[in-house]
Amino acid sequence: MTQRLRITVAGYRFIAEAHPDAPQTFAAFARLLPYRQKLIHVRWSGEAVWVPLGDFQLGVGYENHTCHPSVGDVLFYPGGFSETELLIAYGACSFASKMGPLAGNHFLRIVEGQDQLPAVGRKVLWEGAQDVLFERAAESPP
Repeated sequence: MTQRLRITVAGYRFIAEAHPDAPQTFAAFARLLPYRQKLIHVRWSGEAVWVPLGDFQLGVGYENHTCHPSVGDVLFYPGGFSETELLIAYGACSFASKMGPLAGNHFLRIVEGQDQLPAVGRKVLWEGAQDVLFERAAESPP
């Protein structure tokens, strides 16, 4: 059975599935659920929103990492050249920081509600930080 999470942000709901090539990242993140944070708009990467996590350590290294997420991809960057962060792509995105390109672990893929992602991106861009909640979807195993 595919592991699924519900992501709620700014009144929008999404369903995301665990990426099979990032099991360690998904398992470590799932231990944090329910997980609440603030989303802000990216500074360098294009059409994406992110959660800056400073020195937070999830306890995973690189796994299924990419610099070029597609719409609906959720990445976890474990830190190193830049601070630890979560990134959700809602459009064209090339993951980067002021230090240059970054590669984040592609551990979730939004499979329901993708068409609402640009509206979330615009809301975060023009209205500022928005609350985000990650939690298990009702049909997902623990």
